[in-house]
This record gives sequence, C-alpha cells and structure tokens, in this order.
Amino acid sequence: MPGVDAVREMVQEQKRGILRGMYSICSSHPFVIQASIRQAVEDESVLLIEATSNQVNQYGGYTGMTPEGFMDFVFSVAKKEGFPVERIILGGDHLGPTPFKNANCDEVMGKSGELVQAFVRAGFSKIHLDTSIPLGDDPGASSGFIESEVVARRCADLCRACEDACSEMGNECEAPVYVIGTEVPVPGGSDEVEGEVHVTDAADFESTVSVTKDAFYRLGLEEAWERVIAVVVQPGVEFGDHSILEYSRERASALSKRLREYNNIVFEAHSTDYQTPRAMKQMVEDGFAILKVGPGLTYAFREAVYLLSLIEKELSSITGSFQPSSIMERVDEAMRKNPGYWEDYYTGDKIERAFSRKFSLFDRIRYYWNGPEVRGAFEKLLRNLSAVEIPLTLLSQFFPAQYMKVRTGQLACSPEALIIDRVQEVVAWYSYAAGCLKQHPPIS
Repeated sequence: MPGVDAVREMVQEQKRGILRGMYSICSSHPFVIQASIRQAVEDESVLLIEATSNQVNQYGGYTGMTPEGFMDFVFSVAKKEGFPVERIILGGDHLGPTPFKNANCDEVMGKSGELVQAFVRAGFSKIHLDTSIPLGDDPGASSGFIESEVVARRCADLCRACEDACSEMGNECEAPVYVIGTEVPVPGGSDEVEGEVHVTDAADFESTVSVTKDAFYRLGLEEAWERVIAVVVQPGVEFGDHSILEYSRERASALSKRLREYNNIVFEAHSTDYQTPRAMKQMVEDGFAILKVGPGLTYAFREAVYLLSLIEKELSSITGSFQPSSIMERVDEAMRKNPGYWEDYYTGDKIERAFSRKFSLFDRIRYYWNGPEVRGAFEKLLRNLSAVEIPLTLLSQFFPAQYMKVRTGQLACSPEALIIDRVQEVVAWYSYAAGCLKQHPPIS
C-alpha cells in the first residue's frame, strides 16, 4: 500500500491496538539510503525517507539539493537496488521558517511558503510543518518566546500554501498528510541530556492540537485537518555528546494515556538515535509510532569506515603494496579547517574536543564526507581494500557480525558491502521496533 495510504493505515492499526509503527530515515547519505532500502526489501515494506529544510530547500540547502533533486537522488539509488519507487514515501521535516528565521516576518513566511510548495510539487507526501521559532522582527525574538496562537496561525498559513500547490497540480498530486508540533530541545541532539529533558506535558499536547485545529478551520482547511496524522512531542529521549537518555515509559505514561483520546493521531518522536531496540519497541507500543533517525545511521557509517581504515593500516604494514588513505586524519583536518559545523557542539579542552570530533554521538562528521579531500580519501580506502583479500582474521577482529555473514555466504567481503551491512544493522533495530522485521535483531 504505497504513499500516504500506508501512513494512514499504520495510524489506524495503532488505534486498533496493533503493534505497528514506521521509522523515518532522515539522511541524505547514499550508503544510508542503500542500507535502508535493503532493509525495506527484506521486510517487504514501504520506506519513509525525509529531508529537513536545512538539508534540502528551494535554494539547495547544505546538501546542494532542491526537493526535486533530493527525490531524483533517492529514486536513483532505489532503481539501482531494484526497489520500486512506488514503495518510497518522501517526507519533509521541520518545514517552515528555520532556514530563513533572521529576516523579517513577511519575508520569512513568503520564503517558507515557497519552500513547502516546492516539497509538495516534488512529490513529498508527508509534510511536517514547524513554525515554532520566533522570526527576526517578532516581539519575543530575543528571548526565543513565541505565542502558541502565532505558531498555529503560521502553521495553517503554510498548510494553505501546500494545499494550493496540490490543487494546482490536479490529479498529479496526492494530497499530503501533515505532522504538526515540534520537540524540545532542537533536533539533532542536545547537551541538555546531561541535565534533564522534560517530557511534553499532556496539557501542552492537547493545547497544540486545539489551537492548531482552530487555525486550520479559520482558513477553511477542515479537510486538510483530517489529514493531520501526528504531533511531534518530546517523549523524554535524547542524546548528548557522549551520553544517551533512555526512554522511560513511566515518565511518558501521562502523555501516552492522553493520546488514546484521539482517534486519528499518533506521536512522532525525534532524536530516537541510539535508543535500544527494546526501548524503541516500547515507544511504538506507547503511541510514539513514527521514529525519526538520522545521526545514528551516519554514526554507524563512520564506525564502519574507521574500522576499515584500521584493517587498511594493518594490511599496508604487512604487504607494503599500497599507501593507506589516512582517512581519519583527512577527516579531522577538514573539520579543523572548517569548524563551523562542530565548534558550537563540542566543549572542553583541546584533547576533549579532538576526541569529540572523532567519536561524539552528535556525529558532526556527517557534514564533511562530501568535501574533496575527505571524499578522495574515502575513495582511496575503497580502492585499496577492493584490490586485496581481507583476511578472515582481520574481519573477525573488526567486523565480528559481518564476519559470520561472510563465512556463511550471506555477505560479500567487499568494503562497500561491509559498510552498508553495518548501517543496516541499525536500520533493522528500527524495523523490529516498528513491527516490520520478521525476526528479532541481534541486539536488544
């Protein structure tokens, strides 16, 4: 059941008490997309892939891709994997003022309207409308405060823009489903995990639904409101630089209980990266049916690449047949030359910051893989290890799970296959939590 019908069916099954959820891949990394598609092939399921407004927008975002370009990119990977594009659901995450927030209100909302329309016209059918941040000339901009009625009104304005774009397309447009609300703190991880992250209050959730519904109705968007399928809340999960706040269903119980009063809405949970499969399954059982993951997948990619670099170093010292790629060093050089993507996230002295650049759960490394020096080193790593036979002993040392798959003929012993399988391990945990995986993942 492709497209928005699959999302709405998932919501209805949730409401019937069936363990059913959906994981959302929020990444533009080709190896992550490949791994996710391979898991969807195994599950015989649809696949939800999302792009944020910072990653992808009408101006290209930090990936350099417009919504149409992102769609083309994802579909091209799917076709190479033999996966039907009809089983891919494209979503837009945190669509709204975020990329333009420092300009005046009229300018920001104008660009935000163009943004959401670009996503709809490109075929994105799950739209998260996020107008929760104050704009440049808002009265509370300096304090970060914005009234809930203003948030709701702007959310409805952007929904109107989406609906107009869909109407203009006629039969070519599948009317999108919508997600409203936002989590606290900001997406992508927060150092607040070192202190305390507050679960969204049940009354605040109800208020978000109520004021947003009123705003939709004032604009004549009653039919669009029926397609609001989820609200983003904070379930009390987060990750910091080197720590993880685990899900506690006791802490979230009041919020989950209140959700049962709504027949057509589930929760969408962000920053679920690094949660255990058991915790994620509990979240789905408790109504947090849409699980977003991003940094956790590129973190697994980074782990696999660095493990391969250790294998490369060992083989180079023994055979002397090639010069190692030194990819760890190239990545760190790139990060030190251009610290804009990590310096506001990593604290401590010089040694601590160097450690975080390499190993932090924030995985700010993900912004550097496409740089020319890093990309060149990565391609050299793949060439070096593709030209030699990786000994089983090194495979067992650095990739124990993949080692057994290679031994039993389930996996090719190539660097690309090892990387993708390592990332797919993480995707499988989400598949298990969402009720898609046919058997229990290796780690619970």
